[in-house]
Amino acid sequence: MTTTEGWTAAVRDRLAPGRLLPLGTAEDGAWITERAVRQALDRTATAVRGVVPGRLQVGLDPDGEQGPEPLPVPPGGLPPGPLRITADFRAVAGRPLPELTEELRTALLGAADGLGLTVTGVDLRVTELLDAAPEEEPAAPPPGRPSPATDDPVALAVLRVEGVAGVTDALGPPVRRGPDALRVELAVTAGRRPLDVARAARNAATAAAGGATAVTVLVSELR
Repeated sequence: MTTTEGWTAAVRDRLAPGRLLPLGTAEDGAWITERAVRQALDRTATAVRGVVPGRLQVGLDPDGEQGPEPLPVPPGGLPPGPLRITADFRAVAGRPLPELTEELRTALLGAADGLGLTVTGVDLRVTELLDAAPEEEPAAPPPGRPSPATDDPVALAVLRVEGVAGVTDALGPPVRRGPDALRVELAVTAGRRPLDVARAARNAATAAAGGATAVTVLVSELR
């Protein structure tokens, strides 16, 4: 694959939101895009000396127990439950592999917890041993979607929550109403814990909606 092809693939990957991963517990009613999680975990892996990140996925832990689903799971979303990270990486010579993999596993678990994901295990695979770190390719640009204008009272209430960078429409309208449910899509300010922000946003949306609707929150990106 040429550098241009690799850059194009990276852009396409960053623009695709992927699946929706559950944040916290079933009662939190919050999900985050796989794209946002992958970007955060890739940054964490890159910071580990001797690691060149490769393919990374987050999915349900097959050994974990799935709990109840008191709130509706959004289309493309995984049900609440324990998650597992699977990651490939290339290792640069100079560090023992057991030491390197243990540091990477610890770093990924810490980063996942910092997002609010319930990760119970990390599977790592070394795909190649390198004599030296490869030259860095140009970073793919962020999606760059502007926040949509809205006068919806639920959206306005959510925008007042600390840590909400804006409402978004990457997966649908910023506020989607159903007969007995309401879903809010938003971006979280970088450096804030998405789960904590989503909980506060859900409380604000529930109050603005009159408190009688099942409210869920989708975190589409970290800004």
